Amino acid sequence: MKKIFKSYGIAFIIVAIYAFIKLPVLRLDFTSGFTTLILFFVLAGILDMMLDRGDKASKMAKNNFLIAALLLIIVIIIPFFITSPVFRASSYRNLLGKVEESVFTEDVSPVSVDKIRIVDKSMAMKLGDKKLGEIPAIGSVSKVGEYSIQSVKGELYWVAPLVHRDMIKWITNLDGTNGYIMVSATNSQDVRLVQNINGKQLKIVYQEEAYFLQDLHRHVYLHGGMGYGMTEFNFEIDDDGNPYWVVSLYDHAIGYGGANAVGTAVVDAQSGEVNIYSIKDTPSWVDRIQPESFVTNQIKDWGLYVKGFLNSVISEEGVLLPSDGTSLVYGKDGKSYWYTGITSAGGDESTVGFMLVDSRTKESKLYMQTGATETAAMSTAEGKVQEKGYEATFPVMYNILGKPTYVLGLKDKAGLVKQVAFVSVEDYNVIGLGETKEEAYKNYKEVLESDGNDLQISNSEELETIEGSVERINQDVKGGNTTYYITLKNKNELIFTGTSKVSSKLPLTLVGDKVRIFYDKTDSKIISISEFDNENIGKNTDSNKNKNDKENNKDKQEK
Repeated sequence: MKKIFKSYGIAFIIVAIYAFIKLPVLRLDFTSGFTTLILFFVLAGILDMMLDRGDKASKMAKNNFLIAALLLIIVIIIPFFITSPVFRASSYRNLLGKVEESVFTEDVSPVSVDKIRIVDKSMAMKLGDKKLGEIPAIGSVSKVGEYSIQSVKGELYWVAPLVHRDMIKWITNLDGTNGYIMVSATNSQDVRLVQNINGKQLKIVYQEEAYFLQDLHRHVYLHGGMGYGMTEFNFEIDDDGNPYWVVSLYDHAIGYGGANAVGTAVVDAQSGEVNIYSIKDTPSWVDRIQPESFVTNQIKDWGLYVKGFLNSVISEEGVLLPSDGTSLVYGKDGKSYWYTGITSAGGDESTVGFMLVDSRTKESKLYMQTGATETAAMSTAEGKVQEKGYEATFPVMYNILGKPTYVLGLKDKAGLVKQVAFVSVEDYNVIGLGETKEEAYKNYKEVLESDGNDLQISNSEELETIEGSVERINQDVKGGNTTYYITLKNKNELIFTGTSKVSSKLPLTLVGDKVRIFYDKTDSKIISISEFDNENIGKNTDSNKNKNDKENNKDKQEK
């Protein structure tokens, strides 16, 4: 008996060390790490008893070996039949949930040019490192962690915590690192190192780069997370700037597979307070609950197993697959969505549509609209400036003028955005380039207008308005298209541009006419006109009409 206690005592110590390091999911079913832990415990006991060559010990080892073999069957053989898509193809297809076909312009609002994000993750990393380098005392003990994009009070930012460089730096700074970096996704000049909130110094104590009980994963595990799988430890801030970690909690919905998000663990990065939420109850400032990898896999399964497993590997009839990558886009009411193009099996540069999946609820909508893949759009943009050797960033899709449009940056070898490209999803040959977002937007709009597209201009209530007398007006013809340039009295620092497709009154406008111009809010001095009205043209028409009526009446009286 003592030998048994000794054997399993040693086994228990081994298993406890394993559990502390590996943090297996402890749930009483066969879809978690609990079964593996039991198997490991039994095998450890067998190993220890085999060191004792006594008959009883050998017999006990034999019995334990049979138990281990049985568990092996349970955790390997049985899971194959209850998990494999060979037998559960329909379950995998349905894991994404109901997919509704919808109209893109009804779900994604047109975006103002100044709200378009042009700073990608790699550029944010360079800007953040540069900012941290301005303070050597902090940079010597900390580094910038992983960036995640989020909406903060309606503005998009890349946010990343300062984290420990190594174990020695952690030991010497147990009170935490000094704050976080914010990089505007729309303005590369807006880079902040946030070290204080309301006069109180920030300390990021709990993080993935910490150790033992300050290790983020272990901290969540010991405070309510033992029964969940954990993934995507995203650093987010609330609208007041307070730092948190948002951890996606998941379960296996199909045997040992079909990972599916079920909630979040929101961790105060300073105090370590952990709150476990369902998807529905997660705080509204949290942008992402559904992990990107889960959504991508579920979209793939939804399209792959449309007619069962055999069809997916033989004829591939009706099979649809996600395109090259995903990006986070923002729609109505600030909601965020995972976006990916949808291609047919064997598709190369074209898509049959695209999909938006709510990054919180996983509500999925499909837009059946043929177009270009993200890679094709990137190649087209690079081809337009091939002599410069610029490299395109991965595009983000927006509703521009009522058209689904890829927006991407063109970076030089130093990683700085030198040009911006707007590429039509419907036809990647329709492209607008410019050194600024505003210039690229204007050129894109002109290309769309010249192709005879019906553009959806934002409502006047959402536009900036300016009134005044025309000081100068001139025109320029490029590629057979006439663009008009206008300046107003007392506002001559602004140049307004537009074509006759904006308004038929624009070509008739003269110096001195009183006009009203509507445009999207922008910091640029060269502004694209969205709507245009010339009050003098209407007045002149009425005046001429009255004059003609008087002359006609006079002629009648003379006769």
